[in-house]
Parts: sequence; C-alpha cells; structure tokens
Amino acid sequence: QLQFVESGGGLVQPGGSLRLSCVASGFILDSYTIGWFRQAPGKEREGVSCISRTGTNTKYGDSVKGRFTISRDNAKNTVYLHMNGLQPAPTRRYFCAAIRPLYPGAYCFSASALTYWGKGTLVTVSS
Repeated sequence: QLQFVESGGGLVQPGGSLRLSCVASGFILDSYTIGWFRQAPGKEREGVSCISRTGTNTKYGDSVKGRFTISRDNAKNTVYLHMNGLQPAPTRRYFCAAIRPLYPGAYCFSASALTYWGKGTLVTVSS
C-alpha cells in the first residue's frame, strides 16, 4: 500500500527552525518528484517546495525562498524540509505529496499535479 508519513512538526518560536521528514512506503520514492505543501484551517493549500527525482532541481514558494531547503535521500525513501527563520503563523498542516509522472516541474504546485499525499504534520510558530 502506497503511503507517506510525515513527522517533525511542533510548536516553535518565531525565528526558530524545524526539520520535517516525509517517509514513503509501498513504492520507490525516486520514481516521483515530491512536493511539500501546507494548509491552515479554512485556507487554501499553498505550495512550499518541490524536488525532482534525483534532487537536481528544486522549486520554492516565494514566501519561503532563502529560508527553507528541501532535500531527499532516496536510499532511505525520505524527503526532508529544513525550515529556518520561521515566521509567526497559526497552526498549519504540512504534508508531502508525489507529483504525477511527467508533470512539468515548474507547475508542481498546481492542484492537478498531486497524486498521492500523506496526512501531514502540524506546525505552529508562536511565542
């Protein structure tokens, strides 16, 4: 059964850091470009970052550029999101998703790009 499990969320103070992990099971992770997304209750989903199958190409949302870094370890079937300089924000669910094969990487944030995703991990940035 194809599955993603995210972890690493929590409560962090503004300016702090977190590292989120996304572990895949039931399939070979390097078959897919993987994206991280976030969503607050009642708000639209926001694309955070994407990484190509080999990790060569990455994409970031404008609100996180220069602060977040996406990486992957295909041998461990895991994708990471390193988040630095976190800004105050209400609780948001961060989740990872597989991007449809052959989907243009530049459009990985599009709603139609996602094919499989996990339940997510919650992140709150507050003092």
